[in-house]
Amino acid sequence: MTDLIACLSTGKGTWGHVSRLVNSGEFKNIYLITNDFGKENFNNENGCIMVVVDSKTNSIEEMSEKIKEELKDKIEGNQVAVNLISGTGKEHMAVISAVLKLGLGIRQVVYDFENQKVDELKVTD
Repeated sequence: MTDLIACLSTGKGTWGHVSRLVNSGEFKNIYLITNDFGKENFNNENGCIMVVVDSKTNSIEEMSEKIKEELKDKIEGNQVAVNLISGTGKEHMAVISAVLKLGLGIRQVVYDFENQKVDELKVTD
């Protein structure tokens, strides 16, 4: 079972998507990259580890470094599931940068509402 790293920030309806992923039971550990608002208002019944970044005052590099430090020595295995449906491009870049700096591979995952399951986005046909 792999770990999930997901952005939880801005975007209409995206919190519902992230919530479905979190509640799917498919992940060993769940790390949510969020802001203060997300930390205070997301229903975190599943014990997600919240990594708080401030995209308004911090650069991509500063956010990436914070995410990397928070995740260092916590991820099991050599890859993680990543979901970037919520958040801004700046936050997405910081997440990808941090994960790659940790030497991890990325599996892009989404929640398939029609089939009610987690689905992996295929990179190749």
